[in-house]
Amino acid sequence: MMALPSGYLTSERFLKSAAALRFPFSDAVKYSILGLSISLLLVALGILVWQAFKFFKRSSETRPLAQVNGDLLYTDYGSGITGQYKGIPTIKVEDVDTDILESTQEGGENKKMNGWIHYSVYYDAEQRHLVVTILEVEGLQQQRQASSLQLFVQLKLLWSGTETEGLYIDEASEGTPLALRTVLQDWRTRIVKGTSNPLFGDQFTCTLRDEKELDHMDLRMEVRNFDKFSRHTTLGEVRTHLKQLNISYPLELKGKLNTPQKDLVGEVLLSLKFLPTSQRIEVGVLKVRIVHKDLHLDAALYAKISVQCNRCKLKHQKTSAMARGAMTVFNEVLVFSLPEFPVQQCKILVSVFETHSTRKSSKHLIGQLTIKKDNHSQNEHLSLMLRSVRQPIAKWHVLLI
Repeated sequence: MMALPSGYLTSERFLKSAAALRFPFSDAVKYSILGLSISLLLVALGILVWQAFKFFKRSSETRPLAQVNGDLLYTDYGSGITGQYKGIPTIKVEDVDTDILESTQEGGENKKMNGWIHYSVYYDAEQRHLVVTILEVEGLQQQRQASSLQLFVQLKLLWSGTETEGLYIDEASEGTPLALRTVLQDWRTRIVKGTSNPLFGDQFTCTLRDEKELDHMDLRMEVRNFDKFSRHTTLGEVRTHLKQLNISYPLELKGKLNTPQKDLVGEVLLSLKFLPTSQRIEVGVLKVRIVHKDLHLDAALYAKISVQCNRCKLKHQKTSAMARGAMTVFNEVLVFSLPEFPVQQCKILVSVFETHSTRKSSKHLIGQLTIKKDNHSQNEHLSLMLRSVRQPIAKWHVLLI
């Protein structure tokens, strides 16, 4: 018999040893692991196909228009804003059942009320003091129980300027000029609970430079029902033109409550940019124009932006504080990630605040503006933004208080 090579014997022993080895799993377990692996592969392929379908569908739906007309500052200010770009912030989404407040101090329902404010006005010529006293509110009639009322009066002393100073042309009213105002003083009485005829007796004083300043001043008094969440309900207001009054001695007056009205206090140049692929909205605060009676070296402005999309309120963001002037330039872009797509409802609230480094109160509200889109109406600026995707569209908006 012919002898086999040693290498062949070694290979034969290895094959016999490998054949003797067996996995300690039954055939059922092996087939189960194989089936699970195939299932995971199919799920991964399904996710990949779905993402590709969403991408091509979104690309086909968001083709920008070639041209947009209007009083718009169109595109190429991006280079000036890039340095202020803050990137995508951490977004906090909250489910809400009510709209964004159009005022940080005013909300809820505005019902037409009957009633009067009893007050007095007096100008002390020697000390150059304007003294306003809120005596009482009477004659309120409403459905809610008087025991639930927590009434107070909010006072604003408004400066309207001269006849040619700070005019705004309202295009919606066929070019009607409107006077821009500024709030000189903002006061608030104490809260009186549990009555529809509260007695106050609160007195407020403002120092003037000259008696002629009274010709440019209006007094706005609002009766409000206090709410601990700062959604105070405005029940009505009384306005008084100080120019028409002889207040060289204390003059007691009684004013009937009327429907509350907003005052025009400035303009804001906003840019809006819609990025559908990344589901973001970029809100750019470019310029703020506010009429002011006196310039303070320590005065600064900043804007707070709140966005509500499809009944979800996103976390608000703030711009940097800029020194206040006749025209305050910000050139800042704030980015908001949208929780849902497509955008059915959208509301953007811009609040402008003033701060002083030398005063006790850290800030006070200058004015607000609201841009919204819902089932009933759609703002022109938002409409242009949604049609002209990936392009910043800038437009002036009025600032109200």
